This record gives sequence, C-alpha cells and structure tokens, in this order.
Amino acid sequence: MSWSEAIRWRTEQTGAVVFTNGVFDLLHVGHVDLLTAARALGDALIVALNSDASVRRLKGPSRPVRSEAERAYVIAALETVDAVTVFAQDTPLEIVLALRPDVLVKGSDYTPDTIVGRREVESWGGRVQVVPLTPDQSTTRIIEALRAGS
Repeated sequence: MSWSEAIRWRTEQTGAVVFTNGVFDLLHVGHVDLLTAARALGDALIVALNSDASVRRLKGPSRPVRSEAERAYVIAALETVDAVTVFAQDTPLEIVLALRPDVLVKGSDYTPDTIVGRREVESWGGRVQVVPLTPDQSTTRIIEALRAGS
C-alpha cells in the first residue's frame, strides 16, 4: 500500500492495530515468529518495510538482497499480515505518526528506550511490546552461511 492507502486502511480498522517495521530481506523463522507474535497482540497487523534506498544506507551497498517490491509481496502474502507499506526514511517515525498504531512491536534486539516511536505511541494511549527473538535466526547469518558454502 502507498502511505495514503495505508492511512485510509488504518482509519477503517475498528479494533487494535499493531505496527511493526523492518527490512525483512530474506524471510526466515525469526521473522515469522515476530510477525505471529505481533498479530496476536491486536486485531490487525501492518508492517512497514524499509525501502531499498534506506536499507542500503543502514546496512551497506550489498543489501537488500530482495527488492522492496519482492519483500512487500512476500510479507503481504502471510496470513498474519493485514497490510504492508514501505518507508524511505532511516526510521519509521513519520509512518508511525501517520498511522497512530495502538501497539508498536519490535524484536528483543531493541530495548524500550531504543524503539523509535515509543514515546509517541504511549502519548496517545498505545503500548510498546518487545518480542523475544528466535535464537540463531537472522538474515545476516543466512547470507554468511550462503557465502561460506559457495
């Protein structure tokens, strides 16, 4: 969804809307666990993906492996996900402010103090939830294993 479509979708939701964001480059068990846990915290889940340009700025020129269109397609196909949008900024703060989620979810590689948008979500009565990471699951680890095998 474009941002305007995502904002319109948000206004049509009657229950608790959960928001999470990330790169979601090579979908793995840890991603699925995070998204499943996030969806269980509300009535609808929207995922904001980093754009290709923001991924390159944050993770270097060799990332992402998959384009934002491919990543959005895969994430949107998951039963736990109700909506997907893409943001070009280095942080999701602008899209968090635009969507005003009821619950903001991040993995436990973040602490509440490091979660972008936490203060804002809490200011309108929402909450922030940190979800435990699935051990030994990361895109970086997958990429390193693939490189080692070649």
